[in-house]
Amino acid sequence: MRIFKKTAVLKDWLNSLNKISFSVGFVPTMGALHQGHISLIQESKHHNSITVCSIFVNPAQFNDPKDFEKYPITIERDIEMLEMADCDVLFLPSVSEIYPEGFSEAKQYDLGFLETVLEGKYRPGHFQGVCRVVERLLEIVVPNNLYLGQKDYQQCMVIAHLVKLMDQQSNIQINICPTLREASGLAMSSRNMRLSEKEKNIALTIFQSLELIKNKLAKGDMNELKRKAIIMLEHKDFRIDYVEIADANTLTPLTEWDGKQKSVALIAVYLNEVRLIDNMILN
Repeated sequence: MRIFKKTAVLKDWLNSLNKISFSVGFVPTMGALHQGHISLIQESKHHNSITVCSIFVNPAQFNDPKDFEKYPITIERDIEMLEMADCDVLFLPSVSEIYPEGFSEAKQYDLGFLETVLEGKYRPGHFQGVCRVVERLLEIVVPNNLYLGQKDYQQCMVIAHLVKLMDQQSNIQINICPTLREASGLAMSSRNMRLSEKEKNIALTIFQSLELIKNKLAKGDMNELKRKAIIMLEHKDFRIDYVEIADANTLTPLTEWDGKQKSVALIAVYLNEVRLIDNMILN
């Protein structure tokens, strides 16, 4: 595996490839890798000549400075996992490589409704930071295929919107891969590293709440179904940001379901100081 820390060196190496016969798959991450990330690497390798993974903990997308400070850094372990997965390239840039002019002043992206609900509502400025780093990374790597995990459902929609805004949109295919879960059902997440074993067992309630919604989904009013999921979470002392049932294509919250509309349940909660998110396609 080749490791690049400088933007110019990586770009020169990628430009030296014969793009007629090579395709590049890209998996952007913030490190603290787990098997969910590795499944994205494997999917990319199956469909591309070269797979590039980036590890960059993006300070611009943390609306809570304490969350940024506590984000797990496991770079040696991450490199070992990527080598075992036979990843071709790791891009490991510094903040100055990604933001040579600093990140305090940033352009604004028109994200419309997506920035007003769920993660957009509870983490103001978060998606602006996501767009800024992803646009920069896409300009550096210029991939044919971009691989993202469904666990960050709304973020996937935001990045798809971003790609439409970019001039190189026709060259990038977005691939959304299923959420990988522990045998227990707990969604794999870098933030799980901050949980004790006891807390991981409690965190299973998130998955169980999503299953409750999926199993009890029926035509009609959605409020009672959401209320039952909220009660289940509150019983385990979660602090809830949201429990929502929404249109799977627009994230418009659903108060009534017609029995046909493709829908998704989304949850964001705090377990002590750790914020956890998960989602499930319902039909």
